Amino acid sequence: MGRLSHRVLDAVLPPRCMKCGEILGAAHGLCPDCWRQIDWLGPPCCACCGQPFAFDAGQGTRCGACLRKAPAYDRARAVFRYDAESRGLIIGFKHADRTECVPAFAQWMARAGAELLESAELIVPVPLHWTRLASRRFNQAGLLAQALGRLKQRPVDPQALERRRATSSQGHLGRLARFRNVKGAITVAGRHAGRIDGRRVLLIDDVITTGATVESAAKALISAGARAVDVLALAKVIQAD
Repeated sequence: MGRLSHRVLDAVLPPRCMKCGEILGAAHGLCPDCWRQIDWLGPPCCACCGQPFAFDAGQGTRCGACLRKAPAYDRARAVFRYDAESRGLIIGFKHADRTECVPAFAQWMARAGAELLESAELIVPVPLHWTRLASRRFNQAGLLAQALGRLKQRPVDPQALERRRATSSQGHLGRLARFRNVKGAITVAGRHAGRIDGRRVLLIDDVITTGATVESAAKALISAGARAVDVLALAKVIQAD
């Protein structure tokens, strides 16, 4: 779509804030008030999982959880904290078909994960089981992965991973139960294993809660021969260390 077409479309359907619906002057995204309400994540943070630090502890410092048990992935980063102020953006995207938000989300993820994208050789989304995909009609992680691939000109394999069994909804589960729930549920599709072998893979998800899902996916990728795995998500639940 050309610039003239965009101007005509914006005149008929002006861009609105993705959070409150206020009409925006030009750019698609958030109005200034909603922007200030979001808890944007960034340094200083754990060099591994991205857990924010209250002060700069030095380059390469890891949080207590990662020191106690290192994740299967090398690095994980997210755009913003998943909380009461950001929840509506995620829920609208996942359950209300707010796919028009994907371009803005991808831009934010590209900034938050610039270092990860720089070294990524293949982008892979966290998969949905086919039953959930059928009911939802799209994989939100897949849309984000495809948008990031186009934006940063990186190859994307949207079907590299598959869920071989339907797992229970994790919303009501505690940390340990989440890890048990997804253990062994995610695997690399056999026909895609050749694309994984020897590559540094960037795994994409919408929300990192306890890290159980991305841990399971990262282990599957490494078992299939991935040289390393990084994780980039739209939001992250901040855990008490």
